[in-house]
Amino acid sequence: MVFRRRDKRSIGRIVLDSLYPRGGWGRALYYITHRVRRLPDTPHKIARGIFAGLFVTFTPFYGLHFVLAALLARLMHGNIVAALLATLFGNPLTYVPIGVVALKTGHFILGTEFDEATDTTLVDKFAGAAGDLKDNAIALFTDDRANWAQLSQFYNEVFLPYLVGGIVPGIAAGLAGYYLTLPVITAYQNRRRVRLKQKLAGLGKSPAQPKDRP
Repeated sequence: MVFRRRDKRSIGRIVLDSLYPRGGWGRALYYITHRVRRLPDTPHKIARGIFAGLFVTFTPFYGLHFVLAALLARLMHGNIVAALLATLFGNPLTYVPIGVVALKTGHFILGTEFDEATDTTLVDKFAGAAGDLKDNAIALFTDDRANWAQLSQFYNEVFLPYLVGGIVPGIAAGLAGYYLTLPVITAYQNRRRVRLKQKLAGLGKSPAQPKDRP
């Protein structure tokens, strides 16, 4: 295939690159911003796509951020590629603070308490919910009884507060991304358009004719 990597990465290398890119996060951020600025679309559509991507990173639908960002960008008439690139804001370095902010905000809105111990038991709650899904799927084909206790706990204490609480900071992050990138992309496209016109004007000039010698 044309776009296949020459050096096939191992699973360990893929996991390590997701935690810390080879060129560092600074280089990764530069690459993303460079790609966003050069997208062939209007600044408003690109900025709307960035809003969609940033907003989705504050939702608890891990593994579906790309799909949801693309759908939201489509509904907003935004640039889908910009939305997909903006979802990279959610990464191993930001997921923990995003989750804490969303959970605290969600429990505040719902009128429940945010237990500080949630940070230490969050993995157990994810594991318990996954265990319920697995056991109950097996129960469909056996005589075992379905038990949704851990999944119900996960929904009430983690998923629902995360879903509700992610709306406000998600909108705030999306608006910040929209209004910060819109003038930058507009200025970049204007400069690029001017340079292109100057280059075309230079190509359109006919070379000076040599004077006839007497």
